[in-house]
Amino acid sequence: MQSKIKSVLVLGLGKVGSLVAALLHDTGFTVTGADQKAGGEHPFAVTSLDVTSPDQLTGALQGCDAVISCLPYRFNLGVAKVAHQLGVHYFDLTEDVPTTKAIIAMSRSARAVMVPQCGLAPGFIAIVGASLANRFERIRSIKLRVGALPCHPTGLLSYAFNWSPEGVVNEYLNDCEVIEDGLQKSVSPLEWQEKLVIAGIQLEAFTTSGGLGTMCETYAGRVENLDYKSIRYPGHAKLMNFFFHELLMREDRQRAGEILVHAKPPVNEDVVYVHASAEGWQEGRLAREEFVEAYYPLAVAGGKWRAISWTTAASACAVVELVSRGLLPAKGFIKQEEIPFETFMTTHNGRLYSGQAHGGNLA
Repeated sequence: MQSKIKSVLVLGLGKVGSLVAALLHDTGFTVTGADQKAGGEHPFAVTSLDVTSPDQLTGALQGCDAVISCLPYRFNLGVAKVAHQLGVHYFDLTEDVPTTKAIIAMSRSARAVMVPQCGLAPGFIAIVGASLANRFERIRSIKLRVGALPCHPTGLLSYAFNWSPEGVVNEYLNDCEVIEDGLQKSVSPLEWQEKLVIAGIQLEAFTTSGGLGTMCETYAGRVENLDYKSIRYPGHAKLMNFFFHELLMREDRQRAGEILVHAKPPVNEDVVYVHASAEGWQEGRLAREEFVEAYYPLAVAGGKWRAISWTTAASACAVVELVSRGLLPAKGFIKQEEIPFETFMTTHNGRLYSGQAHGGNLA
């Protein structure tokens, strides 16, 4: 590892943030983890911090080369503003589109990199999708699907809230950016349902917000159809439409999240499905390329971690490594789809994806 980034502040020591900090520590970075109520035993330094206080954030970032926000999306813009002011590299895991657009605008005058959306989806899925698309002379479609699910589902909903309920509710209610027949547009979430089968498991997929990151902008004029969908067990979308729209829970997002996580708490045995495909013309012939993986809990960084935790954390940490090694730009906004898949997979943390391969064809 080169010395462009030596010290990293990780904000939020929840299910993903604590692993981000541990992985970066194992990679060789000097890491400080910060949370409102810091506690527990960690191999890295830990401090208490109120992220809503610009003064406290400024003090915590003094002497740091980079900050990674693993906080709920509503806190990210405040963190990004302080990092921008101090010239500190900024990374986050957000899927929130307005937050990302504000950070993109800020990045035009940044002295360091600003890299939102560098988790799993958006994040890793865009790196995979772009790698597939690059194999074509002309692209007809790019279809990206990701789902974090319980391995042993129960009940009609067949789900467990291993990810932030606030983030899931946001994805299920915000409009979704797509390219359809060459036109960039917004469509409703929980629509465009389709059937998927992965390793003999029947699944469904439907539109959700934020998973494409900046790909609509990148591929405008270059692809006829581009969309992102979340993967779930069959029947999930119908029940969520009933919950949000017929019962009007869309009018109280916070309460909706509380009800859902109370009914379907996290489980330890989960699976993350990644299904990406691209179609287009190669040497004048129509062809299709696919990347299909199922990722499971993994023993890493001194513990066993849920699939959704390590796939999200490893992607963010791999991007930090690439910036540190000088393999990505040193300042400004970095799009996930501009990160070469092969280079990503050479990093200490990117290699975790190849160790769990179940049929993908990019490595």
